[in-house]
Amino acid sequence: MHILQQKSTKLKEKEAQEILEKLNISKAQLPKVLLTDPGLPEECSVGDVIKIERKEPDSDKLNPYYRVVV
Repeated sequence: MHILQQKSTKLKEKEAQEILEKLNISKAQLPKVLLTDPGLPEECSVGDVIKIERKEPDSDKLNPYYRVVV
């Protein structure tokens, strides 16, 4: 992983369902990321939900973003 690359992790199915329920959306409503994206973890497959953590520029706070692999 490169120093400028955001940390991305594959969520377990239970974690993904909890996030989808919390946000009151379905997988189809999540933004999409291609399976060929080099920033994805190696064990990803189509339909997996990915959590991407980005730092805010002025603080050390991490913001989570969620994507579904297509």
